[in-house]
Amino acid sequence: MHVLIIGASKGIGLETARQALKAGHQVRALARSAAGIEISDPNLEKVSGDALKAADVEAALAGVDVVIQTLGIAGGDLFKPVSLFSAATRVLVAAMAAKGVKRLICVTGFGAGDSRASIGFLQKLPFKFFLGRAYDDKSAQERLIKDSGLDWTIARPGILTNGPKTGRYQTLAEVSKWRNGLISRADVADFLVRQIEDRTYVGQAPVLVN
Repeated sequence: MHVLIIGASKGIGLETARQALKAGHQVRALARSAAGIEISDPNLEKVSGDALKAADVEAALAGVDVVIQTLGIAGGDLFKPVSLFSAATRVLVAAMAAKGVKRLICVTGFGAGDSRASIGFLQKLPFKFFLGRAYDDKSAQERLIKDSGLDWTIARPGILTNGPKTGRYQTLAEVSKWRNGLISRADVADFLVRQIEDRTYVGQAPVLVN
């Protein structure tokens, strides 16, 4: 498959690019610092561009079958107004509609959208203080995706670690089972790459934890 990864220069996006290439996919990596991506592979196309610019996103969608959106912000930005997630998604959804690309896989997080109600009582206050601004915007991001008419899957990982890929994580699709927990970025990437060809979770937003 021809896969566009938005936010592929670090974190989950970079690991997703590695694993998608290993799985045999053609990967186009869109990021402002794409040239610095430390992967050398003939099936990887590095595209420098801005996820907030419609022209950059539309150009990156040419010939693409699947889009994986893995945006992130720096820790210091958590205490400022956050609009990156919703603004970039608004641009992406419109561009995908214009280009006829239907499949969207997106990473938000446990605590976004209706999963916020599943946060434990003792975690609610620190969550709101440290992550509230970002997750309010991720909730807006999720609403845009759910209203888009695209074939979407939203992945909501718990607390991210730099651990190895294990493949032993849990995919919690039922609301009654949603909970917080640890999961490595490599295991989140494993889930994302699996969704490129697996439609089991189309129209769903499962929580991912160990």
